[in-house]
Amino acid sequence: MLRRLLDLWYAVLRVALTLLMAALVVPVTMQVLSRYGGIIPRYLWTEEVARFCFVWIILIGAMIAVRDGTHFAVDLLPQPRDPRRAALLRLLVHLAVAVVAVIFTVYGWRFVRFGWNQTSEIAELPMIWMFVAFPLAGITWLAFLAEKVADELHTIRHPEG
Repeated sequence: MLRRLLDLWYAVLRVALTLLMAALVVPVTMQVLSRYGGIIPRYLWTEEVARFCFVWIILIGAMIAVRDGTHFAVDLLPQPRDPRRAALLRLLVHLAVAVVAVIFTVYGWRFVRFGWNQTSEIAELPMIWMFVAFPLAGITWLAFLAEKVADELHTIRHPEG
């Protein structure tokens, strides 16, 4: 049941990432056309909208990368041939990512409270929509890591498959 919910959340994140990438094209194109083409007037709000999209794209991409296992990792030790030892090393990486996820969650909520009633200067967009991305990323990372830890523990208990 939990895995199906995580699969659904993962699908929502992928769609959101695609939509945000498409949405980012609009304000950036408007900025380029206004600066270099003189075709349209200069709109100041395009920079803020592009920044909001960019922050969300980065954090949603990081959420997806944790689920896919494509997030940043450095191989310091040779890859063990024993499935149990390999699972233990992956657990160590998951632990490091979990520490970052907890930091994003805890301090992200502080960030949300800080920006609760703030608006952006030019477009007057609620800043809560930017700030909430940080704790959401932390919570999502923890959920996806829980799934990965369960898989690693299963591998440790049953290394034969």
